[in-house]
Amino acid sequence: MRRHAGVALIFLAALNLRPAVVAVGPLLGQIQDDLGLSDTAAGALTTLPVLFFGSFGLVAPFLRRGPRGETLLVASMGLLVVAVLTRMIPAQAALFAGALLAGIAISIGNVAVPSIIKRDHPQAVMTVTAVYTVAVTGGAAVSASLAVPIERAAGSGWRLPLALLAIPAAVAGFAWLRRARVAVAPLPPVDGSPRVWRSATAWHVTAFMGLQSLLAFVVFGWLPTICHDRGLSEVAGGYVLGLNSLIQAAGALAFPLIERRLRDQRLLVVLIAALCVIGFAGVVWAPIGSVWAWVVVLGVGQGIAFAVALSFIGLRAADAHVAAQLSGMAQGVGYVIAALGPLAVGAVHDATHGWSVPAVIMLAVTVVMVVPGMGAARPRTIGAAPEPALAA
Repeated sequence: MRRHAGVALIFLAALNLRPAVVAVGPLLGQIQDDLGLSDTAAGALTTLPVLFFGSFGLVAPFLRRGPRGETLLVASMGLLVVAVLTRMIPAQAALFAGALLAGIAISIGNVAVPSIIKRDHPQAVMTVTAVYTVAVTGGAAVSASLAVPIERAAGSGWRLPLALLAIPAAVAGFAWLRRARVAVAPLPPVDGSPRVWRSATAWHVTAFMGLQSLLAFVVFGWLPTICHDRGLSEVAGGYVLGLNSLIQAAGALAFPLIERRLRDQRLLVVLIAALCVIGFAGVVWAPIGSVWAWVVVLGVGQGIAFAVALSFIGLRAADAHVAAQLSGMAQGVGYVIAALGPLAVGAVHDATHGWSVPAVIMLAVTVVMVVPGMGAARPRTIGAAPEPALAA
């Protein structure tokens, strides 16, 4: 019973780890018009939180003692509430400050959850990670789909649907606060051990995490705008993004079933790249009426990619301490890589006045993702037996 309660708490926290960023996408056009933002500034608005998604992972090695995951998730949800409410202040600076705080809050949860999964569910890493991934993508799907309808039903402008995101974050924070009162012992120190930072496998995991996240946040930030520019309404653009996120959840659920039949994850890496290339190309260039089919293909690939990337953290780590180190490294460095995506796509779109060049760049990134994915998929464990390390 306690194990199931723990999984439910993970699910509840994970529901909040994307909406504060994803819900901005369907409302981005209104935000730009209201505040006079250029495409590059709008790209920065979606990039800023992603840039800080891994910030705690980079800070954690300098902490003398790492707080328990329960404490970290309480802090994550509390800071997320503050971030959401900060964006309600009618000023451009407050909008960007809220985005920054949201990124930091999410970064804390991003690092905490994989180490909790490794610590509390070592024999079910893939299954619990799939549940976690479903919650993350499901939260994104609901927030993306409902942002514009809520705004129009209430006649309130873009701030109300974003403000409502504080409610589930507060609920999750209180739930984890109860668990944190029971779990008082701190985790072992989380340091920048060479077994992680000098591990070739760890860098493969990090690069794969970063590149699949780069594609994900380009889709989160710009998919509704791409669809709107191609002729869909703002509401339909939000539904396209919501469908993408919903299908990602289905892809994540399928991951454990597929993975059990494979010796390792290398075939999955190739499948991910193929699905993402086909789906993204279809969204940008196929007739707009078929966009719903192409976004399903893209969503399946992205859902499996996210589940695989998170599972690599638990599968390649020997124990919860190494998982915390690897989680911090993979997400700290990986999300810095990912943050370049929305900003670069906005800048290239500004320069070319179209979506073809940004699309070609993203397709190239997806193909390159196969290289670190193959390295991360090899069945090696960091911190257990000697493995190839990077040259000094």
